[in-house]
Amino acid sequence: MVLIKEYRVVLPCSVEEYQVGQLFSVAEASKNETGGGEGIEVLKNEPYVEDGEKGQYTHKIYHLKSKVPGFVKLFAPEGSLVFHEKAWNAYPYCRTIVTNEYMKDNFFIKIETWHKPDLGTQENVHKLDSSTWQNVTVVPIDIADRCQVSSADFKPDEDPTMFKSVKTGRGPLGPAWKKELVSKTDCPRMCAYKLVTVKFKWWGLQTKVENFIHEQEKRIFTNFHRQLFCWIDKWVELTMDDIRRMEAETQRELDELRKRGEVRGTSAADE
Repeated sequence: MVLIKEYRVVLPCSVEEYQVGQLFSVAEASKNETGGGEGIEVLKNEPYVEDGEKGQYTHKIYHLKSKVPGFVKLFAPEGSLVFHEKAWNAYPYCRTIVTNEYMKDNFFIKIETWHKPDLGTQENVHKLDSSTWQNVTVVPIDIADRCQVSSADFKPDEDPTMFKSVKTGRGPLGPAWKKELVSKTDCPRMCAYKLVTVKFKWWGLQTKVENFIHEQEKRIFTNFHRQLFCWIDKWVELTMDDIRRMEAETQRELDELRKRGEVRGTSAADE
């Protein structure tokens, strides 16, 4: 069995703008999560063509020893908390698969994302068969809802309810910002439909861990997209050429950061 949920993140930007904003924010967030022997290592970042699909392929390794909850550390031997993330970005469709060499076929996280120019109103955008779709839980994420952010994760400078973009005039986002966007024809809108499939086959822990992983994915999607919107003035004028240069620089920075300093960034709370 696997646990499948679809997270819908609506944003006040266009699908075209988001392509740059997402890649910029991934690079910035990676640096914030790397240090003291842990964090993200980029092995590959290159164009690909496969079965008529073309885009950018990345292979990253996540070194997460101290970033997992205590109940995982209990059964995870030394060196096993290393995860491989392979992503095929054929924007506006993206596919990411996370695996672990220790767990082998007993574990994976698959994230499939469609980016659409709407307000998250499409049903079964991933075209699953009806029996599978019936078992998918749809989870809307509101980047302006403070209740969806833990106190440990909250940062005033990454709060869309307090941020106003100088370059685009967008924000701050009020409680009814999505409803207001329906009639605001001059403001772009889009939704990231993120279908997340989690498999963790381990007797006695399967349900607990699969639910925990989904909670963490929701937390990551929420915090990431709050950052992305509040960083819009840093990325809205960048080109894809700028992004590729930035990614190459970030790859070098991550290698240096991992070798020194303290462990940084998000840690999972014990549950």
